[in-house]
Amino acid sequence: MIRFPAEWEPQSAVIIAWPHHGGDFTNLSAVEDSYHFIATTITRFQPLIIICRDGEHQQHIQSQLPDNPQLHFIQADYNDIWVRDTVFISLEWRHPKASVQLLNFRFNGWGGKYPHAADDALNLALFAHPIFKGHPNATVNLVLEGGSIESDGMGTLLTTKNCLFNPNRNPQLSEQAIASQLRNYLGVKRILWLEQDNLAGDDTDAHIDTLARFVDANTIAYCSCDDEADPVYPSLKNMEAQLQTFRTENGEPYKLVALPLPKPIFDEHDQQLPANYANFLFINGAVMVPVYDDANDSVATERLAACFPDRQLIATPCRPLVHQYGSLHCASMQIPASVALNF
Repeated sequence: MIRFPAEWEPQSAVIIAWPHHGGDFTNLSAVEDSYHFIATTITRFQPLIIICRDGEHQQHIQSQLPDNPQLHFIQADYNDIWVRDTVFISLEWRHPKASVQLLNFRFNGWGGKYPHAADDALNLALFAHPIFKGHPNATVNLVLEGGSIESDGMGTLLTTKNCLFNPNRNPQLSEQAIASQLRNYLGVKRILWLEQDNLAGDDTDAHIDTLARFVDANTIAYCSCDDEADPVYPSLKNMEAQLQTFRTENGEPYKLVALPLPKPIFDEHDQQLPANYANFLFINGAVMVPVYDDANDSVATERLAACFPDRQLIATPCRPLVHQYGSLHCASMQIPASVALNF
């Protein structure tokens, strides 16, 4: 039996990859300020693994962060910092020879949009590192990004057809074959398919973590728009209507929590950026919510806070991150507590 844990379950660590001068950020100093906040926040609650390029890069990062026994470094090559899509997915296997399986799916730069050779090889470097050594792992010949799938931990997967069935991912497979492989590799019993376009500026072909997220097994938080003049209004209303038709495993409608969008943010080329509040991150005892210096920051955090009475809500500055089309959840990957790491 295979189980894909939910993100709100206890964690042994979170992984991030620190931005570097060789990357795409032109606002690196501001991005590092956000990463400093993210790193110091996570280490208040649990261990944090930072992937860095080399010893010099590690020293640079350590000079910005206080000494902390919760902080661990792995040196490896990587193209991008969006580890949600490049780092392995952790599963629980009830198998005579393995209780945990770390699954390495193929990564092709979000459909061949960006260089990705180092990102595609990243997990092999992680598996060989002492922190993860000894844990059963496998490499799967299927292109799949972690940001494109949401699990409720009970056998239900939430995802979008626009991404998973996009011919730029697995053109050799039919839609039925892709769904079958998800069930096979992730152990899911039900798949909730959204037919939904991506947000403006999103280059992932509509990753679910920019649109709709499980808050618990019976609740979904989603991006919402009430301004009929906004170009995204009809698309998000269509998504809302689909979510209203979805049912839990017990046949009940999901409780839906609408998250407004921040006012549009543009880059220096007048390209709109995919800022949203659905890209929140669960950590032990808290939920980190991306904020963008926008009036709707407080609206989104208040609505999410009502969903988590037993967790601390932490507004996390992410405006610099969206200049490379991602946010907080995209930049992180949690490791469930069932994976006992070698710290």
